[in-house]
Amino acid sequence: MEQKVNVWKANITNGLIMGMAAVIYSLVIYFTDLIFNKAQGYIFMIIQIALLAYLVKSYRDNSLFGRITYGQAVGAGVIICLYCAIVATAFQYLLYSVIDTGLIAKQIAFAEETMQAKGLPQETIDAAMKVQQKLITPGFIAIMGIFGNMFWGTIMSLAVAMFVKKAGNPLADTPTDL
Repeated sequence: MEQKVNVWKANITNGLIMGMAAVIYSLVIYFTDLIFNKAQGYIFMIIQIALLAYLVKSYRDNSLFGRITYGQAVGAGVIICLYCAIVATAFQYLLYSVIDTGLIAKQIAFAEETMQAKGLPQETIDAAMKVQQKLITPGFIAIMGIFGNMFWGTIMSLAVAMFVKKAGNPLADTPTDL
């Protein structure tokens, strides 16, 4: 008799670990004033991919007896990223609405400076700023954070699953200690 593993329960700890890593990284970026530095986003993506690979491999080895299909690995990765997105987005909401309420104004000013540096006409910049001032709220940032994290989490899961999948011989590798 084969024991079924609930992928949601098995990966909640992994998702919380990844979410806490995101919070810690966000705090480091915030306190070092690198929030608007583009390179830090790429660095965190590499960290996330490595951590996701480790966590999916951990799920494979600890819950699935060392075997996982590509689909199972993708599913586990997406679930881990969903838990991570919830934790990271809750922190981002707190950051923008409680910890530093002036951060949205800084973000809008940074966007305006970026558009001016690109040489866009002032009318275009003014129109974009009106839209940003209406849309950029802690709630909107949180909603977009969930969608953005899940989009990139799915992409990362698809890539990680290629390296983590491991098929075994079902006749030779069947666990007998169930």
